[in-house]
Amino acid sequence: MKTYVVGGAVRDELLGLPVKDRDYVVVGATPDEMVAQGFRAVGKDFPVFLHPETQAEYALARTERKTAPGYKGFVFHTAPDVTLEEDLVRRDLTINAMARADDGTLTDPFDGQGDVARRVFRHVSDAFAEDPVRILRIARFAARYPEFTVAPETNALMRRMVDEGEVDALVPERVWQELSRGLMERQPSRMLQVLRDCGALARIVPELDRLWGIPQPEKWHPEVDTGIHIEQVADYAASQRYELPVRFAALLHDLGKGITPSEQWPSHHGHEGLGVALVKDVCARLKVPTECRDLAVLAAREHGNVARALELRCRTVVKLFERSDAFRKPARFLQLLLVSECDARGRIGPTGSFAEAPFPQRAHLELALAAARGVNAGEIAQACTDRPDRIPDLVRNARVRAVSVALARPDEADDSDVAGDGTSAGAGEEGSAAAGGASAGAGKAA
Repeated sequence: MKTYVVGGAVRDELLGLPVKDRDYVVVGATPDEMVAQGFRAVGKDFPVFLHPETQAEYALARTERKTAPGYKGFVFHTAPDVTLEEDLVRRDLTINAMARADDGTLTDPFDGQGDVARRVFRHVSDAFAEDPVRILRIARFAARYPEFTVAPETNALMRRMVDEGEVDALVPERVWQELSRGLMERQPSRMLQVLRDCGALARIVPELDRLWGIPQPEKWHPEVDTGIHIEQVADYAASQRYELPVRFAALLHDLGKGITPSEQWPSHHGHEGLGVALVKDVCARLKVPTECRDLAVLAAREHGNVARALELRCRTVVKLFERSDAFRKPARFLQLLLVSECDARGRIGPTGSFAEAPFPQRAHLELALAAARGVNAGEIAQACTDRPDRIPDLVRNARVRAVSVALARPDEADDSDVAGDGTSAGAGEEGSAAAGGASAGAGKAA
């Protein structure tokens, strides 16, 4: 009975990175022998055991055989005579198919150490093609290790898997799990690039895949290509270490540009409203958690209005808060502001960059929301028991006055003009992304 550290721990050690978790493979043992030594069996599909003291996972060396489509269609075999090399050959990438013994000896039958040095993702064997989840894992690894590239032969194999429909057998929960984990890595754009290079993104999230190649106005989008804009927005959200709902909403905020009429290009008037249904479709198909879904829908609908915040009248700002349910869920509205800031920063191209441009809309709307939330709606309601039908208007008027004071706009304190209140999600794309042209017109809400 011999025990080896395998997989990611060995890989990260060779990369000089901190090792967070260690997985172990046990060669030459039976389940009964593991239990006799105090290990607790936890594996459902094959024998995995928890160490009685450290709770680390120990798996018996195993082989596997493909029996059905998808990532669950496998039969596993464990026995004391299964060798370490037989266990390693079933793994996805050479850099994950190394093992280190207790004495420090490295077992590396597929030159994983060489591929670590070359910064290459390379499949171990053709068995890679039997599990479509491995495509998602490589994409996620690319987001974690952006300096790595996919070996040409591995990308060709992944493309063949896509063409043969293996990706179509993935269950939504697993797709969401890998995509969400990739969004939380260092450079999510690499995940998107890997998925596009093999054709998988078009099968998993076609609404997102179609954005590449769609032009935007160069004046406000020096990167021009909408897909590249999405890559930059996702990377900016990651650089700020924002939580998953913000990163996911940033990823999907511009889906509407994928279906704007081509005769309008490079403009995309009304793309906000067009994007709402697309975001809902993606979230329903992937069974996205409610918190992520709701923010993504809100961001798709309102990011243009946030970008135009400095131009909106106080009453319009209050109506924006109402549409966004900001009085009940202020934290979510503040997340919307972060998504909109990511949108404004993700605009970098050969003719310019907005990565460092001011984004005063965030502070502007934070101040306005704090003032509006300071209004005592209950007190107003108590003073109007004889006319309860007037309560909504009175509360709104009080909030408008509070916002006008906070924003130093006294002439709007009693503004009753509701024209142009931005209630249409597709109110346009030409809103400023910086206060009063503070940065020479630092961007638009396109």
